[in-house]
Amino acid sequence: MLRLRPYKECDSHVIANWIKNKDVFTMWGGELFGDFPISAEIIDKKYRVKNGDCAEPDNFYPWVAIDDENRVVGHFIMRYLNGNNKILRFGWVIVDDSMRAKGYGSEMLRVGLKYAFEIFDVDVVTIGVFENNDIAHNCYKRIGFVDRETVEKKPFNVIEMEIRKEKYNGIK
Repeated sequence: MLRLRPYKECDSHVIANWIKNKDVFTMWGGELFGDFPISAEIIDKKYRVKNGDCAEPDNFYPWVAIDDENRVVGHFIMRYLNGNNKILRFGWVIVDDSMRAKGYGSEMLRVGLKYAFEIFDVDVVTIGVFENNDIAHNCYKRIGFVDRETVEKKPFNVIEMEIRKEKYNGIK
């Protein structure tokens, strides 16, 4: 069973290690972060929490997924997209390479949706997936996300997906 906890500085080395492979870096859209390889220092600078405030705007929440043995097995970001906090965006969803194809990604997203809909009380959760990442796209569909549109971006197009609270209530 996975649980979520807020990002800590010590997580940056774990996350950087997952994406040290150029193919994984590209598949998860790392080129939007900066040059390869991405370093733990860059990750921590992006996510560091100072005095209770994130380095990003107040609506930016980096999380990690922890397994029963307290290992960090996944990472993603939640960000509100509107002023009334009813639309939440999941972003930069990654899972440790050694944990892939074992259901951790799906479980991490399910726990994230539980937080979003049951604790944060949002109406819609959105997510984007690069068109070259069929594994993630299929995973999101299995969870209940549906395609909304394809947005042209460089170097890959992004498939925008969403799940609404009514759909979530029907599958939880």
